[in-house]
Amino acid sequence: MTATLEKPALEKASLKHRLAEKGVDRVLWLLVPGAVFVVLLFVYPFLYGLQLSFQPKGGGSPFQNYITFFSDEYLAETVWITLRLGLPAALFNVLASIPIAFRMRGRFRGKRALTTLLVVPITLGTVLTAEGLLAFFGPTGWFNRILMALGADEPAKLTHNYWGVLFSLIITGFPFAFLLTLSYLSGIDPTLEQAAATLGASKRQRFRTITMPLLAPGLAVTFCLSFVLAFSVFPSAVMVGNPAGETHVMSIAAYETALRDNDFAMGSAIAMLMALVMLIVIGVVLIWRTTLYRGATGGKG
Repeated sequence: MTATLEKPALEKASLKHRLAEKGVDRVLWLLVPGAVFVVLLFVYPFLYGLQLSFQPKGGGSPFQNYITFFSDEYLAETVWITLRLGLPAALFNVLASIPIAFRMRGRFRGKRALTTLLVVPITLGTVLTAEGLLAFFGPTGWFNRILMALGADEPAKLTHNYWGVLFSLIITGFPFAFLLTLSYLSGIDPTLEQAAATLGASKRQRFRTITMPLLAPGLAVTFCLSFVLAFSVFPSAVMVGNPAGETHVMSIAAYETALRDNDFAMGSAIAMLMALVMLIVIGVVLIWRTTLYRGATGGKG
């Protein structure tokens, strides 16, 4: 009787050990809720939108929506308009975050307060940021009042155009780039630079030959994330841009096509093209990243 009871227990234990050897244990069950969440809120909507984009409203070829998009100059131009906003905003945020994060990785008085100030735009959101830009850079805003008081002939046009949207993307996107860059910098062992300093390397040489090569792979990832945030711009393009003209981005085109023209298939096609453009840019950056140093940084990162 005892041997009969022990046999299933031994088989169960043996199965458990075999699964553990393959890296499968009970902890993996914790991934199930996250996997279900991803499937329901990302994979399914993406696949549904993809198949919907091949069902043109007026019938015809499955690729008719894509043909219509590229044959319509007003729609096709949205690709360049969105890239012209997303790429400079992401590049500026990454480059601007480097010297600030480099200085912030050390200890000094007021570091926490300054860090809080730098990440405050995250809490504001794009709508409040846009309203702030209108109040400051608008035709009757503080900035133009100062210019007019100094003798300017007319107010500077910094809102309801390309510049208003670019400023908004920089303000809302910089905190993410800064925090990511700071985390990568914190993972680089400072003793590497100290060793170079003992060999006579200047600050510029240490940064160029040690810090930057170790930081570059992280900057590539930071750029990709910043670009995705900037490329999906929508509220800023409407509130501080010119949505019918120079800031008619792809997200606005998809929204108008789907909800104004009631053509959800065409709207899905534009959304799929947005994803494709983002994947192409990210792919190019990540391919470039593979050519960079990928070894140990000597620190906790």
